[in-house]
Amino acid sequence: MNDAPIGVFDSGLGGLTVWSELRRRLPRESLLYYGDGKNCPYGDKTREQVTEAVDFAVRRLVDRGVKLIVVACNAATAMAIDHLRAAYPIPFVGLEPAVKPAALSSRSGVIGILATAATLRGRLFRETSRRYEDRVRIIARVGEGFVELVEQNRERTEEAYRRVERLLEPMIEAGADRIVLGCTHYPFLSEAMHRVIGDRDVRLVNPAAAVEQRTEALLREGGIEASGGSRPVYEFMTSADEAYRQRLAAKSEEARTMRFE
Repeated sequence: MNDAPIGVFDSGLGGLTVWSELRRRLPRESLLYYGDGKNCPYGDKTREQVTEAVDFAVRRLVDRGVKLIVVACNAATAMAIDHLRAAYPIPFVGLEPAVKPAALSSRSGVIGILATAATLRGRLFRETSRRYEDRVRIIARVGEGFVELVEQNRERTEEAYRRVERLLEPMIEAGADRIVLGCTHYPFLSEAMHRVIGDRDVRLVNPAAAVEQRTEALLREGGIEASGGSRPVYEFMTSADEAYRQRLAAKSEEARTMRFE
């Protein structure tokens, strides 16, 4: 048993979608969230820039004594997860677009992938896609501007709907019946996506549940689950400023206690 917190890292606000799933499914576990709002978004940065930013954040989480870190960012996973696993002696859970569950559940044989440019260029996505390209047709598109909409709390605006419609509608018209949300920011745009989908038989595939399941498995395998009498503590850290804290607090009431690094 180990009552140390689980670290949850993201480039910005998107990791809250994973944080929420962890909190819901692992109610005894304490969570320490680090949002790198200073350097968000990662999708347009080089591997070296992302690795440097991610390493800075992870060091702070490790210094706080976390027992496991969830890299709740597809771009950070694609560009920095190998470095992190080599540099730090604790378990890491990374993200990759949920191609497998989408491919296995698709009835039409066509799936859409919405992700950042960095994720689509990454080794994990390329390798996973190759494993299923003989089973389904994969239509991959960059969610241009999606991260910025979420970071600015504008995911319920008409602008958000129009951006989503421009990318989603061609995928659906091409036969896609599964749309993979390949960035943790994108579930915040689910309302706009469902508005585009309407009553058509198209499902959104959110990887948060799979991330929680992997986290739970590693805790169990390592014997580092929280004890039965543990009272969870939820803390938030950021490299950004007060304006960022306010945006994060708008999405998570607990984040109002955020401290800055």
